[in-house]
Amino acid sequence: MDSKSYVVQMNGSAVHGKNAVNAKSLNGTAVNGKAVNGKSVHHVSVNGSIYPAKAKSRRQRWDVKASEMANNTLNPIRAIVDGMKLTPNPDKPMIALSIGDPTVFGNLPTDDTVLQAMKDAIDSHKYNGYSPSIGYQKSREAVANFYSCPEAPLEAKDVILTSGCSQAIDLAISALCNPGDNILAPCPGFSLYKTVAVSMGIEVKLYNLLPEKSWEIDLQHLESLIDEKTSCMVITNPSNPCGSVYSKEHLQSILKVASRHCVPVLADEIYGDMVFPGCSFHSLASLSSDVPILSCGGLAKRWLVPGWRMGWILIHDRNNVFGSEIRQALVKLSQRILGPCTIIQGALESILNNTPQSFYQSNINFLKSSAELCFNELSTVPGLTPIMPSGAMYIMVGIDIDHFPDFSGDVDFTERLVTEQSVFCLPASAFEYANFFRIVVTVPEEMMVEACARIREFCQRHYRPRSRDSNELDQ
Repeated sequence: MDSKSYVVQMNGSAVHGKNAVNAKSLNGTAVNGKAVNGKSVHHVSVNGSIYPAKAKSRRQRWDVKASEMANNTLNPIRAIVDGMKLTPNPDKPMIALSIGDPTVFGNLPTDDTVLQAMKDAIDSHKYNGYSPSIGYQKSREAVANFYSCPEAPLEAKDVILTSGCSQAIDLAISALCNPGDNILAPCPGFSLYKTVAVSMGIEVKLYNLLPEKSWEIDLQHLESLIDEKTSCMVITNPSNPCGSVYSKEHLQSILKVASRHCVPVLADEIYGDMVFPGCSFHSLASLSSDVPILSCGGLAKRWLVPGWRMGWILIHDRNNVFGSEIRQALVKLSQRILGPCTIIQGALESILNNTPQSFYQSNINFLKSSAELCFNELSTVPGLTPIMPSGAMYIMVGIDIDHFPDFSGDVDFTERLVTEQSVFCLPASAFEYANFFRIVVTVPEEMMVEACARIREFCQRHYRPRSRDSNELDQ
């Protein structure tokens, strides 16, 4: 028999070809492993193979383009930094105060118990295969037990393990939002929220933080942004880039807004418990009786292992608002990359339960001391207004740009700081906030002292006592 193709309309109404094929016999059967039900037209060879009908290709040349999602993906930090002219002063060694990685300078190693947990997991040979996409049951139980409290109880089913906190944020936004929706995010705030949302066609509405109130949320502004398309509000506490830690009362006021408008919360709490002595961290879920919350966290910062990429989502939904739908959405989305590293999952229970409190306290004491040093040094520099943080790893410094007529804004200011003094601070324009810059306080003490001295020298050189407007009036 020859291998010529015959067109068969699969509703059984038409058969073409020299040799008639019984369309009825094909209806409801699978030929060569493929179902042939339906009304579509297929080419069927007489030897029983089925091939989809092919339209003639119209392409005359290669024309491969990036997807819209890729083209819509933009990290504001990279957009700012990549466009800067960063040529350090060759006579001064570079001091980078811009990278939120506590491991860069080697002065903040993780604890030996954390390393031993990893070694034990490797030596056990139990964690070399695939895990469930949301993580091993035992590892999720460990996270649930570590973060559970009477006010916000957790079980393993409430935990999704992720490849770092960044993936946790990505999954949470993806599960809660559709193209055309909007989310509310802080300004200044971590750039990833916008990067993820905009790539998926989700609008980002930025609500103001108030520097004069230690970066508390402008609740009136936050509430004014909510509409019928608002699918979640992002609350970052403690804050990157501000280093702020919200009081219990302020968090309760935020939750009242969410409750009043029935808007779920994405709580970015990667810096949870990294607060300075005298301050207290309260998880949002521990203060809420009705607002559904997806809390995102991970090992990166508190355990000083950002490269290990272990994060999680804690699902707080005591009134079953999310129900099974959002939980299933998170599971389905997690299946896209089949879960985080299994070796770290194997070490997770030991890391959480055996890391000594002295390790956490030592790091907190160092960060506070470094932040205080930076704050005290820069508070006396004309034209600068540092805002003392209460936690995390950052301090934000305001620039009275009218006193620096040589510069057009924070990007120009920080760019020239690199050129003249080889000190790199991240301009707050990367966080969509003008005329501030962020300093990372994880650097060794002697390096912080040197950096502050160079910043002082730079400002003294460019500072003008009167504003630009006053100078122009005098001319």
